[in-house]
Amino acid sequence: QVQLVESGGGSVQAGGSLRLSCAASGLTFNKYTMAWFRQSPGTEREFVAAISWSGVPEYYTDSVKGRFTISKENAKNTVYLQMNSLEPEDTAVYFCAASGPLLADKYFSSSYYVPAIYDYWGLGTQVTVSS
Repeated sequence: QVQLVESGGGSVQAGGSLRLSCAASGLTFNKYTMAWFRQSPGTEREFVAAISWSGVPEYYTDSVKGRFTISKENAKNTVYLQMNSLEPEDTAVYFCAASGPLLADKYFSSSYYVPAIYDYWGLGTQVTVSS
């Protein structure tokens, strides 16, 4: 049974930082492409960042480029989202997602932002940024 468990959310003031973690179990982690999405009340789930199963490439939504960094640590079956210079607009529930195994680079590069390509999802962790 595949499980993705997010942690690291919380409340922070604008300009602050948080690091989200997503611990995966029940799958061969080093063969899975991982991603972070977020959702605010009344909005659709929004792509934030993704990283290929091989570690390269990474993709980011424009609003977080230069502020957020996605990384994966295969030895710990964990994907991270380092979030710096947080803004009130980053307030949302953040979800971890996995696609695989061995998602083709061509497919990843054209569809990384599409929720439907991800097979497994966590339950989310709340991030609240106050001004």
